[in-house]
Amino acid sequence: MDTSHLSNVTFAELGIHPLLIKALDDLGFSQCTPIQAKTLPLLLQGKNVAGQAQTGTGKTIAFLLGVMNDMLTLPAIEGRRPNEPRAIVMAPTRELAVQIANDAVKLAKYAKFKIRVVYGGEDYEKQRSRLENVDILIGTTGRLIDYYKQHVYGLEAIDCVVLDEADRMFDLGFIKDIRYLFRRMPPANDRLNMLFSATLSHRVQELAYEHMHNPQHVQVEAQQITAKKIREALFYPSREEALPLLVGLMNRLQPARSIVFTNTKRAAEHVWACLGGNDIKAGLLTGDVHQKKRLRLLDELMSDKVNVLVCTDVAARGLHIDGVTHVFNYHLPDDAEDYVHRIGRTARAGAEGDAVSFAGEDFAMNLTAIEEYIGHPLPKLEIKPEYMAELKPSLPLQQKRRHPTQRRNNRKNS
Repeated sequence: MDTSHLSNVTFAELGIHPLLIKALDDLGFSQCTPIQAKTLPLLLQGKNVAGQAQTGTGKTIAFLLGVMNDMLTLPAIEGRRPNEPRAIVMAPTRELAVQIANDAVKLAKYAKFKIRVVYGGEDYEKQRSRLENVDILIGTTGRLIDYYKQHVYGLEAIDCVVLDEADRMFDLGFIKDIRYLFRRMPPANDRLNMLFSATLSHRVQELAYEHMHNPQHVQVEAQQITAKKIREALFYPSREEALPLLVGLMNRLQPARSIVFTNTKRAAEHVWACLGGNDIKAGLLTGDVHQKKRLRLLDELMSDKVNVLVCTDVAARGLHIDGVTHVFNYHLPDDAEDYVHRIGRTARAGAEGDAVSFAGEDFAMNLTAIEEYIGHPLPKLEIKPEYMAELKPSLPLQQKRRHPTQRRNNRKNS
C-alpha cells in the first residue's frame, strides 16, 4: 500500500484513548496524515483549531478523534439529559453528513457513543425519534435548527462543536444558521471548537474569531495537494470539438469511475445525453435532483452501474466518493478555488488520479486565475485526431408529449 501521503507520526504516540486506538487498529490506520499530525496534538490538549485542508486529506478522522477523545476523558456537564448531545458536527450537505456519521460509527466501535445524523429530504419522523438519546449529533443546519426549535433536543450540554467545510457553508448561504446554533451553545471558552475549510479566507477567519475562542490556525497548502498525486492536463477544444474530445478520451482511458464537471445545468444535461447516446453509462447530478435520487445515483456509481457522474458545482459540493480515477473539467470553473475542490475528488487517501481540463472558448479566461492560485501552469496537450470520437446522434432529453385528444384519435384510427 502506498503510504507516501502519510506523516511519520503514529496515532499511538499521541496519547489517544485506548478505545479509539483499538478502533483505528481495526481500520488499519496507524500513521497520521499531515492534517491529523498537525491538529490532533492541539485537540488532545484541549486547544481550539481552525484547519485548512482539502477533501481526502483525513480531516474527518482528525476532528472525530478530537471529539471522541474529549468525551472519553472529560465528564459530561452535570444534569445532562439523554436528548442533549455532548458534541455537534455541522456539514454543508446531506451526503457529507452521512459520510461523517459512517466514519464516526466505525471510530466509536468500542466507545459505544450514540451517534445520530439528521438532514433534509427524507425520514423526518424517524430522524426525530432517534434524537431522544444522542451523544454525537451530525447534520445539516436546516434540519438541526428545525428540530431544535421544536425542542426535540437541546444544546445546553455541548462539549465539542465542529464546523466542516466552512467555506462551502458561506457559498451555500448557511452562515446565519450556523450563528443561530452557536449562540445557543455554552460559551466558546467552555467547549472544544473545530473549524475546517479548504481556504482560511477573511470571512472564515472572522467566523472563527467570533465563535471559537482564539483557535490555532493549521494549514495544509492547496498547492501541495494538487501537485503531489494528481496528473493534470489541459486541452484547448473549440465548441464543436469539446464533446467528441470528451467521448474520445473516455473511450481511450476507460476510467473505472469518473466525474465530469460543467458550469451550468443546461451543459450538464447536454453532456449527459451525449455520453448516454454514445454507450457510456452516465448519471446526471444537478442542484434540483431530489435527495433520494441523489443517493441512488451515488450508490449506482459506487456499485459500477454507472461509470460517470456529470455534475454542476452546486450539486457536487460535499460529495465524497472513493475510487474516482478521473475528473474532467468540461468547463474551467469561474472560481479558482473550485478547481482544487473538483480535482480533489480523485487521488484520495494516497491514491493517484488524473484531472483533465478543457479551456474552451467560453471559459478559457478563467485559466490565469486557476494557475495563479495553484502555483503552477497546467500541462498543455495537443488535440490529436485519434483522441476524437465520431459521435452517434444523442436522443433528445425529453420527448414532446402529445395532447390526450391526439392519443384518443390515434386509438380510434388504429
